[in-house]
Amino acid sequence: MKDLNQFEKILYQYWGFSSFRAIQLEVIESVYAGNDTLALMPTGGGKSITFQVPALAKAGVCLVVTPLIALMKDQVENLKKRGIKAVALHSGMTRHEIEVTLDNCIYGDIKFLYLSPERLGTELFKVRVQKMEINLIAIDESHCISQWGYDFRPSYLKIVELRELLPNVPFLAVTATATPAVVDDIQEKLGFKQKHVLKMSFERKNLVYLVRNIEDKNKHLFKIVNALPGSGVVYVRNRQKTKDIAEMLQKEGVSADYYHAGLTSEMRNTKQEDWQNDRTRIIVSTNAFGMGIDKPDVRFVVHMDLPDSPEAYFQEAGRGGRDGKLAYAILLYNDSDKAKIERRIQTTFPEPEEIKRCYHALCSFLGVSIGAGKDEVYDFNLIEFATTYKFSFSRAYSSLKFLELEGYIQLTDELDNPSRIMVISGKNELYKYQVAHADIDPFIKIMLRNYAGLFSTYVRIDEVHLARISNLPLKTVTNNLIKLSRAKVINYIPRKKTPLIILTEERLDDKNLRISPENYHLRKERYLKRVNAMVSYASGTAKCRSMALLEYFGETTATRCGKCDVCTSRNELDMSKYQFDQILEQIKDIILTEGKQLEALVDSIKFPPEKSTRVIRWLLDNKKITKDDNELLHWNKKM
Repeated sequence: MKDLNQFEKILYQYWGFSSFRAIQLEVIESVYAGNDTLALMPTGGGKSITFQVPALAKAGVCLVVTPLIALMKDQVENLKKRGIKAVALHSGMTRHEIEVTLDNCIYGDIKFLYLSPERLGTELFKVRVQKMEINLIAIDESHCISQWGYDFRPSYLKIVELRELLPNVPFLAVTATATPAVVDDIQEKLGFKQKHVLKMSFERKNLVYLVRNIEDKNKHLFKIVNALPGSGVVYVRNRQKTKDIAEMLQKEGVSADYYHAGLTSEMRNTKQEDWQNDRTRIIVSTNAFGMGIDKPDVRFVVHMDLPDSPEAYFQEAGRGGRDGKLAYAILLYNDSDKAKIERRIQTTFPEPEEIKRCYHALCSFLGVSIGAGKDEVYDFNLIEFATTYKFSFSRAYSSLKFLELEGYIQLTDELDNPSRIMVISGKNELYKYQVAHADIDPFIKIMLRNYAGLFSTYVRIDEVHLARISNLPLKTVTNNLIKLSRAKVINYIPRKKTPLIILTEERLDDKNLRISPENYHLRKERYLKRVNAMVSYASGTAKCRSMALLEYFGETTATRCGKCDVCTSRNELDMSKYQFDQILEQIKDIILTEGKQLEALVDSIKFPPEKSTRVIRWLLDNKKITKDDNELLHWNKKM
């Protein structure tokens, strides 16, 4: 093996690779040198390596801001498995857990502190972070900071405040989906000292994009599943549909399962592991499935319904073919999808008065009086809330998301926080307690023997496992833990599974609760723009699918892929891509400003008439050129 530089040594030591991919090394060298950097890398491009490697090369702690608690926990567990010390802070933790975690970052040897953006604004964090040696601030999913983006989160706007607390620490922002406007906005909102973007092409040469305009989507799904080998993901819009389609596939002898956010975490984990380990071939899911999933050999990703934006589609479709081998991204579309989009717009944007009603109902549901509740964290059951106040489930969710965008609340995904314990008495006090309580002493010894680090941090435990190794009934184990907690020997935090609501402002009365008309209309306008771009992609038949997506993300020099449904229909014309494009450009130049009849147009083109005629027919069939009442051909500028 050749001599490795310090970054390659770290990569090899912890990940087993001897070289970096694409722009990874360039990004690492940039932030290591202290430069604010925005890295644009497609899904599966290895974004986390770009901040994990330089952070390991320097003394100190790397702060990683990420919006999804489940993803945060996954990354922390993955780092621990590699022997790297990492911790996470999020809304589901008690104040004492947060204090212990922050103290371990100050005085211990923690290398990565993952945290959700809402934690950045707390006084506790602000005081403690200034005592830490921070070497890098990484912002994952950085498009969330931009109101131009498809997944704006107001809490991301707090990140720039770290500049005042940590003025000499570089920022690394990473994202897989950003249009040119979002790229500029990210750098501005994060206070980059100098604009600096490192970008991988979003082109996926091994991923074939196909759109199938068909009425019977279920029947076509069977064709896909039977024609393509290997594992796949099928995305749908609602939870019931995941189950219906999975069962439909199962009846035909296909190994399939369903997945959505409403399932228990045990069920989600089991289904995900079965699919990851090829015990299940196809997973049918809402968009809840995919974050943090890194199965390399997905051979096809099918969308049964139209996504809300090209960004969402690109990210979900990009889960196919991460091993670099041929894979297919297939969108099933028909005219009824347009009507569904109209209904979706109404659901996504309830009227401002309905949003206000939802806010007051929420505060009543949580038992919060006017002027109270700021920064409080509440367990929250959306189904129970919607049922109690007779809101439609989807409209209630949309109203809450809008209240989040206005900065009044934060709504987390469902958390699955396992039970945790920490010994809070000193070792001498613990010994005295064990001597005085001989009945519980064997249980304490088993606990100390099986869980390391109990004196310095909170450690996850499983009561069922503890019952098995201590040969005690589960109820006795739970009672022992409660007894030790009441005696101030340990802190015991029982397992909790629930979404959370955080009130970021005290409860306001009706006259002070403002739903900004400007923000409402701006967000609706941008949402419509993204939806229309998605409809244009699905209904278009004249532009290469890969080119259409790449141009949306600002890659104006993209070339035809030659493999999508649009390109293959051109390929049937029996001419090279180069020749087709030359004839097309001549046709466009001739009729762009002035219409011509077919014969006159063919005579004007400097190519054999039979080839020119085939291209013209193809352009007519795909509505790229149109014919008026006088039989004149015109270039269709709308296509």
